[in-house]
Amino acid sequence: MNKKTSYLLGIALTIIIGTFLYQKYCCDCSCNGDTKSAASDSTSVAATSDVSLNKFKLNGDEFNYQCDDNFKFMKNDFKTLMPVSDSLNLGIDNLKAFFDKNPNQKLMITGYATSDEKNTSAYPNLGFARANDVKNYFVSKGFSASKFDTSGEIRDAWKMSSDTILGPVDYKLLNIEPAATTEKVDWNSMKTKINASPLTLYFKTGETDIALSPEQRQQVADLVRYLDNVSGAKLSAVGHTDNVGDRTINTRLGLERADFARDYLVRNGVSKEKIETSSKGPDEPIADNKTAEGKAKNRRTVVTIK
Repeated sequence: MNKKTSYLLGIALTIIIGTFLYQKYCCDCSCNGDTKSAASDSTSVAATSDVSLNKFKLNGDEFNYQCDDNFKFMKNDFKTLMPVSDSLNLGIDNLKAFFDKNPNQKLMITGYATSDEKNTSAYPNLGFARANDVKNYFVSKGFSASKFDTSGEIRDAWKMSSDTILGPVDYKLLNIEPAATTEKVDWNSMKTKINASPLTLYFKTGETDIALSPEQRQQVADLVRYLDNVSGAKLSAVGHTDNVGDRTINTRLGLERADFARDYLVRNGVSKEKIETSSKGPDEPIADNKTAEGKAKNRRTVVTIK
């Protein structure tokens, strides 16, 4: 073999060996790196989408239904996110048929919220407001509101996807004995108690919200419970003003305040048809209109049970 041939053979062998080593090590590193990156991305997506929801469970002695979905809410909000899934609606429809055949059954709905959420509702806590909104969805599907009890609790570290809270609602079927179907609640006495210390709201008509005390929030919950359980019950919202200005204008202002209070309650799940509004203008003061403090107390809306 001459020198030139040996030289060319050496070059060829170098190219072959170099190609082999590149494919075996460099390409494998590059491809494996891409694979790991893709796998990492896939895991990230799965971690976001494959969240274990608080399931929709309706379990009792004679009725059982469960699906992997549940009601969802945006953080700091109590309105159910729509649309509701078909599997959820199927369970609700099945429960409706069961209730129709078993009138002594009720459903306890417990809503949850985290301690860092702002209570944007008129109820004692955001969990209670969520339970009430879920109840209203059941009612929209043909249930009587009297078939439900609602409660709310604070529970931290709830499952979330971005700003959506997943399934913060639990359910418990209650088997009520026939003799206790009225729950032995004296609704007339409850009405008298509520009206003796009515929900009284002080605010300016230009405001878009009402700051409620804990006591007022409980009053709202009591009013809703009464409406849910007493057929034909309605609320009366009466607006009042101080005596500054023209009486006709004040009467109109009082009605605007009553309408505002009504709309506020409607945003919190009370049926508009169950609230009647009227105005007394400056005619029924509860304090001295000669002082600023007295005038402020007279500018109010009073909500009672009719």
